[in-house]
Amino acid sequence: MFGLTSQLRRAAVSIPSNIAEGNGRGTKKDLIRFLYIAIGSAVEIETQLIICHEIGLLNGNDFDNLISQDHEIIRMATALANNKKKELDINPSETD
Repeated sequence: MFGLTSQLRRAAVSIPSNIAEGNGRGTKKDLIRFLYIAIGSAVEIETQLIICHEIGLLNGNDFDNLISQDHEIIRMATALANNKKKELDINPSETD
C-alpha cells in the first residue's frame, strides 16, 4: 500500500510540475513536449487508481470520482497541447 501511495503522490506532483517547467522554458514546442509528459503522468495515475480499486483499497464512489477528475486533467492538457500545436501550424494528431 505504501508503494502505491508513494507512486500516486509522485505522479500527481509531476503533472503541474511538468506543465510549469514546459511553460518556463519559454517556447511552445517545449510546452507541448512537457504537456505530453504531464499527460503520461495522468495516465499513470489512472492505472494506479485501477489497481487500488481492484485490490480493494479504493471504494467504487471514490474510484469513479478520482477517475473522472483524472480524465478531466487529461482532456484539458490534451486540448492545450492541441491548441499550441495549431499555433505552430502542427497537425494536432501528430506526436513528437
